[in-house]
Amino acid sequence: MARLLLVEDDDTIGHALSTSLAAHGHEISWQPTGRGALAEAARGPLDLVLLDLGLPDLDGVAVCRELRTTQPDAVVVMLTARDEEMDVIIGLEAGADDYLTKPVRLAELHARIRAHLRRGTTAGSPDSDGPVALGELTLDTASRRVSVAGAEVALRAKEYELLVRLAAEPGVAVSRETLMSEVWDEHWFGSTKTLDVHIAALRRRLAEAGDPAGLPVIVTLRGHGYRLDPPSQVCPTVER
Repeated sequence: MARLLLVEDDDTIGHALSTSLAAHGHEISWQPTGRGALAEAARGPLDLVLLDLGLPDLDGVAVCRELRTTQPDAVVVMLTARDEEMDVIIGLEAGADDYLTKPVRLAELHARIRAHLRRGTTAGSPDSDGPVALGELTLDTASRRVSVAGAEVALRAKEYELLVRLAAEPGVAVSRETLMSEVWDEHWFGSTKTLDVHIAALRRRLAEAGDPAGLPVIVTLRGHGYRLDPPSQVCPTVER
């Protein structure tokens, strides 16, 4: 049984979602406010949080950032009626793993939750004989640590898993479908915008960690996916 936190201020939506989630065997705590959500999160580990961005007391994005601190291992899925792309991007950059736009279709909601929870129980790093070094970047899959020039870099779970997957085949093109299947879940469906936002965040964290000249580069392959080029293979004309 998974422990889920639903943060939704609309009584009708909250009641419908909490009832449906409980019927699927989850332990549900429904909180209508951001402060109530943070108090509930402080009680113990959560598996997944469904977080409405339009809360009456606190900004949902701020709540998301706090949850990423207090519940680093929990999956955070935003529920938003906002259809502006920037709102979604801001939420994902604040630490959310995924988003669903209201009105939420229950079949899609349950499928997405199953995918996230299944991935959480099976996710792991590819087998490795030891740390992988790409220029100044070192990946130690045994300890799930990433370092640049010897200094550890803090990555969120999905950022780390994306980096490990790309680093498993440096210089090889990896499709969007493959990344979504292996980093999120093989049964994933719906928008893949979350992939782009996590790639952008991963690029930013690596750029802030050290001299870009000594680091591999995540190259965008339009219409296909991404490729991780070791420092010696970086071409100044490619899109990054």
